[in-house]
Amino acid sequence: MNSVIKGASYVLVHTPDMVLYNGTTQTTEKIVNPESEYLKEVPKNLRSYEDAVNYWPNQTYIGNVHPDELAEVEFPWFDKKKEGASRYGKYGEIMPQEEFLFLVQASDMFEVVRLDKEFVAKYKDAFAANPIITEDIVSKIHEGVELSEIEHFVNEEHAEGLYHEGKLVGCVKRAHDIDVNLSAHVMHENLMSKASSVLALLYAVRNAGIDKSEVEYVIDCAEEACGDMNQRGGGNFAKAAAEVAGLVNATGSDARGFCAAPTHAVIEAAALVKSGAYKTVVVTSGGCTAKLGMNGKDHIKKGLPILEDCLGGFAVVISENDGVNPEIDLNMLGRHSVGTGSAPQNVIGSLVADPLDRAGLKITDIDKYSPEMQNPDITKPAGAGDVPLANYKMIAALAVKRGELDRKELAGFTTKHGLTGWAPTQGHIPSGVPYIGFAREDILEGKIKNAMIIGKGSLFLGRMTNLFDGVSFVIHGNTAAEEEAKAGVSEEEVKGLIAKAMKDFAATLMAE
Repeated sequence: MNSVIKGASYVLVHTPDMVLYNGTTQTTEKIVNPESEYLKEVPKNLRSYEDAVNYWPNQTYIGNVHPDELAEVEFPWFDKKKEGASRYGKYGEIMPQEEFLFLVQASDMFEVVRLDKEFVAKYKDAFAANPIITEDIVSKIHEGVELSEIEHFVNEEHAEGLYHEGKLVGCVKRAHDIDVNLSAHVMHENLMSKASSVLALLYAVRNAGIDKSEVEYVIDCAEEACGDMNQRGGGNFAKAAAEVAGLVNATGSDARGFCAAPTHAVIEAAALVKSGAYKTVVVTSGGCTAKLGMNGKDHIKKGLPILEDCLGGFAVVISENDGVNPEIDLNMLGRHSVGTGSAPQNVIGSLVADPLDRAGLKITDIDKYSPEMQNPDITKPAGAGDVPLANYKMIAALAVKRGELDRKELAGFTTKHGLTGWAPTQGHIPSGVPYIGFAREDILEGKIKNAMIIGKGSLFLGRMTNLFDGVSFVIHGNTAAEEEAKAGVSEEEVKGLIAKAMKDFAATLMAE
């Protein structure tokens, strides 16, 4: 029997200071053009925490707004305010920067994170008051050090500064003097990813209604890599985050595949559970500081605030079939193979049409498609267009070509089978998985029967291959009762056949 999706979590962390100090667009500009007008404009164009909370796509991401409701809001969204918006959502929360720095310190096992005494005194209680943050996590917070000590590490020892409201409030030290893989920059990047993954794990366990001890395996699918000079990406974020989240019975490993990694990871998790290797597996991912303010130049040029000001995280709990929750159907997997090629039509064919053909289904038999759910508020001003819409147009065109959709129905395909993008541009985060939480609920409520999650990735970014990548899977309603009914009928038939055979045998004996 297929594995089921027991719950999902989606979290955001508002990190405006990290946009300026850690986002690659800005850190590169500091090297190339340190006196640039753009760098002077960045601090003036950062959103307040309240603005980030009131932003419609962010409220959608944490589950307070359904994508169908977002689709009704007049576009663009950056200048609209969601009335009555809440920090906490059905799936997770939007954590403020000052509280997140405490979670970062709690996630640090090698004492590379230092926080200023005054900062700790001012904000520690707010962090501890968060209902999802357990006492064992709070107990890991240090009292803090003098600001002069932090300034020494930043100015003399290549530490990465931690800033809040433009002021230095802490640092991440390097973990080795000469190993670039343990430099302060890499340690900072990795700790932010790990800490946001911890937050996602905590919410996922809560949302699935399971005990932490039930989780047996964790797969991390973020875009970072940890290791040292002898094995640069050989480390393991999954187990590291599971440790902080208190998943005492879990082991784990990392799956890497650029933007497609989350979809690969969910398929792997579903297969592990279906095989009986583990009863409950959680796929998790934290955010990526490098992508903060990635399109900032275009946003500022067009009079927008910098919208890429949040780290994103998510987690999905996959368990043995419970007869209730929606299933991941491993008989309907799409895959971009080595021989597929990179032509858009071939890509969509391999990910959408091929798995449906094997199941005897048409493209129109899938109620909702979730490809790259990028927020068009972010991508359109940057010249990348509406990414989900472009995907839906390709899927619809393929359906027309296959004779499964009338040309006149092309325009309506997106509304009926598509979704409006709402996910932050954190690379891997938008790729298919933001809809899993909603899809689970929509199926349980009978709004839809099924959904296809499509992950796509740009493998060529690593300069190891020119290949593109992608995988897909289908989620549908639970079929355990149907399977049992079929099994029941078969059993009755078998009993009838045995009875008939015995009767015939008895008749032959009597005849003799």
